[in-house]
Amino acid sequence: MSEDIEKTIRELHIYEKKLLKELEANSNASPEEIAENTGMDIKSVMSAAGSLASKDIIEVDKHVQQTYSLTEDGIEYAEHGLPERRILNRLVEKKEIPMKDLASETGLDKKEANIALGWLRRKNWAQIDKGVLNITEMGVDFANKAGVDEKVLEHLKANADGVKLFADDLIDGFNKLTGRKNILNIKKETSHSFIILPKGEEILKVGFTIKEQATQLTHEHLKDGEWKSLEYRPYDINAEAPVVFAGKKHPLREIIDEIREIFLNMGFIEDNGEYVESAFWNFDSLFQPQDHAAREMQDTFYLKNPLTCDLPDDALVQLTAETHETGADTGSIGWQYDWSHDIARQSVLRTHTTGISTKHLFEHEPPIKMFSVGRVFRRETFDYKHLPEFHQVEGLVCGEGISYQNLLGTLKEFYKKLGFEVRFRPAYFPYTYLSTESEIYLEEKESWIELGGAGMFRPEVLKPLGINQPALAFGMGIERLAMIRYDVEDIRMLYKSDIKWLREVPVSKGVRL
Repeated sequence: MSEDIEKTIRELHIYEKKLLKELEANSNASPEEIAENTGMDIKSVMSAAGSLASKDIIEVDKHVQQTYSLTEDGIEYAEHGLPERRILNRLVEKKEIPMKDLASETGLDKKEANIALGWLRRKNWAQIDKGVLNITEMGVDFANKAGVDEKVLEHLKANADGVKLFADDLIDGFNKLTGRKNILNIKKETSHSFIILPKGEEILKVGFTIKEQATQLTHEHLKDGEWKSLEYRPYDINAEAPVVFAGKKHPLREIIDEIREIFLNMGFIEDNGEYVESAFWNFDSLFQPQDHAAREMQDTFYLKNPLTCDLPDDALVQLTAETHETGADTGSIGWQYDWSHDIARQSVLRTHTTGISTKHLFEHEPPIKMFSVGRVFRRETFDYKHLPEFHQVEGLVCGEGISYQNLLGTLKEFYKKLGFEVRFRPAYFPYTYLSTESEIYLEEKESWIELGGAGMFRPEVLKPLGINQPALAFGMGIERLAMIRYDVEDIRMLYKSDIKWLREVPVSKGVRL
C-alpha cells in the first residue's frame, strides 16, 4: 500500500467511508438509496460525494431532466388558437382589416394584438399597408394548415402531465414556442450518479473500517476515561483553509478615523460645521472677493431652498465689508469694490472646510487647536481624479507666538504620524501668507507628490473676526490620500462598492505613532 493511499484512508470522514462502501456494493446506487441505507441525510451524502470527488476517488455526474407543460395562457392558445392565428382566420373572411378596427374585429387586447402583428409579419401571413392589414399569399396557404408551433401546443395539450422529449418533427415548433413568454412551464429535475475512479478502487481493495471518530478531545472524555478508546480523526495541517472575508470599515472611513485619532493625540478638538452655509462664511470671511471666479455657478452649488442664510453679528459683517472694500485697518487696500450683503446671504453647499475654521475663530477665544473632517461640494465634471463631492480635512492653531516655523513643525508631525516623509515649497492661497504646499515622498514611485496646502491666515481674515493673534491653517483632500495609500488611479473606485476590491484592501494597522 502506497503512503498516499494510506494517508488518504486515514483522513477519510466516516460519511465518505459509508458512501464508498455503498458504491462498492451497488455502483448504480442513487443518493437517495445511499441515504436510506446508511442513515445519512441527502445533504450529508452529497457533501461526502463532493469531498471524495475533490480527492479523485469518485466522479459525480449531474443529470438535469426538463419537463415541459402549458401555462394557463398556453392552454388558452391551444384551445382557441394563437393570437396571430385568430387574426389570420378573420383575415381569411374579410381579406383586409383597418388597423383601427383590429381589436374589435378579433377580440384581442392591445398587448395581444401587438404581439400577434409581430408574429404575422415574422411568419409572412399578413402585412400592413397604409393603415390596413392585408393577408398575404402565404397567409392564404396557411389558413387551413397547422403551424409547427401549433402542433406542439396540441401535443402538450394532449399530454397535460408534461413532456420530456419531443419528436424530431416537433423540435422546430418547440424552439419557436420557447422564444415566446408565458406559454411554457419548465420543470427541472436534477439527479446525480457516482462512478468509482481507480484511486477509489485501490482504497476499497486495501479496505478500511467504519468507526465513529472524535474530532476533538473534551473535558468529559478525560473525566470518564473514554479518551483511551476513542479513535481520533487526523487533520492535514497543510490543507488550504477557506478564505474568510471578515467585516471591516470602508477604506475611506479607515483613513478618516486614522486622521481623527492623529489630531486628537496631538491635542486638537473637533468641529464639524454644516453642509449648507452662507456665502459669507464660505467665501467672504476668507477675504475672497465677491467677483472671484470660484464663486461662479460653474464651480459652486447654490441652493434654491433655502435661497438665503442669515448673516452673523452686524459688527462682524460691517468689518468684513470694510476690509473687502478698503482694507480697513489691516494695512491692506482691500479689493476696491462695493461689497454686497445680498451676495453674502446666498446659500451654498460648502466648497471647503476652511469656513469652519473662520467661524470657530469668531466663536472661541484663543488659544485654539481645532480640526474638522467632512464632505465638501464643487461643480466638478466626473473623471478619474475629480468628483462633485469629496472629503476634506482642516487643521487650525491660533495663539500668542504662533509662527510659520510652528506651521512647518505641526505639518511634519502630522505627516509623520500618517507615515510620510514631507517637504515644503512656496505656494499662493488668497487667505494665507506665508503659504506653502506639502509634498510627500513615495518610495515605490521614487517621486514627490503634492498632497495639501497650508499657511498663516492673513490679517484681512483675522481682524474682522476679532482675532489679534497669529493663526496657522492646513488641509488636504482625503480621497487623494486614499488613492495614494491604496494605489488607486481612479478616484471613482473609492465609491463604486467593488466587492472584490473592498475584500482585497488590507485592514488598516491604525495610527502610525
